[in-house]
Amino acid sequence: MSGQFSRRDFLKTVGVTTAALAMPGCGGASRVVSSTKPVDKPNVVIIFCDDAGYADVGVFGAKGYKTPNLDKMAAEGVRFTDFYAAAASCTPSRAALMTGCYPQRVGLPHVIGPSSKIGISDGETTIAEILKPLGYATACYGKWHLGHQPKFLPTRHGFDDYFGLPYSNDMWPRHPTSRRYPDLPLIEGERTIEYNPDQTQLTTWYTERAVGFIEKNKDRPFFLYLPHSMPHVPLFVSDKFKGKSKRGLYGDVLMEIDWSAGQILSTLKKLGIDEKTLVIFCSDNGPWLSYGDHAGSAGPLREGKGTTFDGGQREPTIMRWPGQIPAGTICSEPASTIDVLPTIAKLTGAKLPGHTIDGKDIWPLISGKPGAKSPHEAFFYYRGWALEAVRSGKWKLHLPHGYRTLAGRKGGTGGRPVKYEQGNIKQELFDLEKDIGEQHDVSARHPDVVERLLALAQKMRRDIGDSATKTTGQNRREPGRI
Repeated sequence: MSGQFSRRDFLKTVGVTTAALAMPGCGGASRVVSSTKPVDKPNVVIIFCDDAGYADVGVFGAKGYKTPNLDKMAAEGVRFTDFYAAAASCTPSRAALMTGCYPQRVGLPHVIGPSSKIGISDGETTIAEILKPLGYATACYGKWHLGHQPKFLPTRHGFDDYFGLPYSNDMWPRHPTSRRYPDLPLIEGERTIEYNPDQTQLTTWYTERAVGFIEKNKDRPFFLYLPHSMPHVPLFVSDKFKGKSKRGLYGDVLMEIDWSAGQILSTLKKLGIDEKTLVIFCSDNGPWLSYGDHAGSAGPLREGKGTTFDGGQREPTIMRWPGQIPAGTICSEPASTIDVLPTIAKLTGAKLPGHTIDGKDIWPLISGKPGAKSPHEAFFYYRGWALEAVRSGKWKLHLPHGYRTLAGRKGGTGGRPVKYEQGNIKQELFDLEKDIGEQHDVSARHPDVVERLLALAQKMRRDIGDSATKTTGQNRREPGRI
């Protein structure tokens, strides 16, 4: 990676126009002006990938395969260049999306698995739960990963219907490096209907269920959550896309996910509810780089999954809502998955949870309001219980911490990973506008910025804690327990 590769350089490579680059905040390249006519109780669809990298979608720089449906979705909506998952791994990222909170606040900062006795608490409020009182039909088809015991499943947290895997698809006896996992359950509702299912059919099954749900509920408001199991390893793809890409199996899998998005979008159009529906596409964290040819690409970003560098948490994000979101727009303001719940609440008239949440309404960013800025003073990067970095505007300050890295080596092949090395970073400041790859420490030239970000970090430590400084937060909640 070139140390001189800036965000401006990257945006140029993925086709952002000069006019769009010149626009501060959000907007630019707009072809269709959004309507001011409100939509009562809009439908919401969230398509959430697993381990997809920042450069794994065509409009974000994908190579070796095409994603025409997602590219068209971007052309008809807005793409975010600086949108973050709230964690660099599965469970905490999903906890943040569903609750609007940093995962540390809700007690789920680590990945949980088949032997875990914890999950999402009954005291938390999910997106589905804020929408149910308004008469929304709700469904989740795909990977849940917020607890596999019945009390933690989607059907106990606001979803009318559920079909999918309760945790990651590698947590099964055929894991390439561990044989400690039990058989992998495929769950319908709250009942296991099969063990170790044919994973080549997962994307198709989830998509068919999603389309059926939309068709069934076309005359009422609905919330559809489609968290794909792919492209998390082990990779599987149906015969429809097997061998179709020049990127091998990984490219095939992304082509099938793009097909799935196309099925959703075409169904909305066919049923005449396109202009009533907000569709969001995102990923839970960056690429699992140790898997090499079975991993995605973070493009110009540093590192990947499991790290608090931007390669671990900055995600390819697209949002579309004809008549409400101007077509072909780009937003470069920082935003996050924690903002999805409060934004949906604002759009639907839903009541926010009574307890503290961390997200903010980002509809001004999404809708391309001229001059709209991020509502957050700062975004905080945690790994587990440790606060490792803070971003405010264009500035990102890393606090001293260790991290896993391939140190320039290639990843594995054929679904088997290579081992990471241990890297270490001192307190370093990066200007993400000029240095998207987090390569050049400028802390010595900007001590005032460092001081301000350190003060923000300390405030966050007092709020939800930081194991690196042995600080116990005053406002974090417990997870659900068995």
